[in-house]
Amino acid sequence: MRRIVVAFFVLAALAAWWVTAPSTLSADDLPGYQPDPVAGERNFWAGGCASCHASPVDGKRAKGDDKLLLGGGLELDTPYGVFRVPNISPHQTDGIGAWSALDFVNAMQRGVSPGGEHYYPSFPYTSYAKMPTGDVLDLKAYIDTLPIVAGAPADHELGFPWSLRRGIGAWKRVYLGEDAVVELDSPDDLLLRGQRLVEGAGHCGECHTPRGRLGGLVADRWLAGAPNPEGRGHVPNITPAGKNLSGWTMGDIEYYLESGFTPEFDTVGGSMVAVQENMAMLTADDRKAIAAYLKAIPAVD
Repeated sequence: MRRIVVAFFVLAALAAWWVTAPSTLSADDLPGYQPDPVAGERNFWAGGCASCHASPVDGKRAKGDDKLLLGGGLELDTPYGVFRVPNISPHQTDGIGAWSALDFVNAMQRGVSPGGEHYYPSFPYTSYAKMPTGDVLDLKAYIDTLPIVAGAPADHELGFPWSLRRGIGAWKRVYLGEDAVVELDSPDDLLLRGQRLVEGAGHCGECHTPRGRLGGLVADRWLAGAPNPEGRGHVPNITPAGKNLSGWTMGDIEYYLESGFTPEFDTVGGSMVAVQENMAMLTADDRKAIAAYLKAIPAVD
């Protein structure tokens, strides 16, 4: 009997180790593709990379050309602890300058570091997993052209059990996937483009969708509003049922993303300021695609 019990626990431990193991892509999974840094710049702004990774200036978010200095250091105070955003400039040791294309894709779409560790999902790789891999490679090509920034921010400060990275592997088996969130009805190219931007690079659901007890997005409440992940206030419902967007036309949404002005002549505020500034850097067709998607998704009260 004792041997059976010991064998059971050994098998359970091996199963847990397997379930939580990092899962990565191989070089054969990458497309035979010449990355385009010009296209990568569009993905950079769509993905809001500067909003988190640009080094704060005098304790405030970077402005202007300082947004391209990706030395990290921003602190995110969450219920799980304090996350510190890393340096993703092309610095060879402090940043990601020594990363291969495969390293970058595995980080972006599998949430795994070049050293084989899980990244915490404060890095929104569950959204970036839905991007075309070519777009991710374009993004790396653009980041490689940006200024080198020295200095590595301090480590995260997380309590138990959140400090155990290995357990994130089990979490990923539930919440990490490439499938689209919304099944669109007979989508045209514009709508599909909007879906890729909102569900993928734009990672809009990370703030606008509520989370369950384990920190994963609640899919049937997609974009229906959520507590502010930065700790203050509420992020609004942006489905067609949301009071902010229910009366807006596609043109209203496009203009808001471009200018920061609502149809009521109010202006964007809070953490959405940085998002709107990023959206203004996209093409008019991109903003139109985003608006089309937001008007097409299911209304959630």
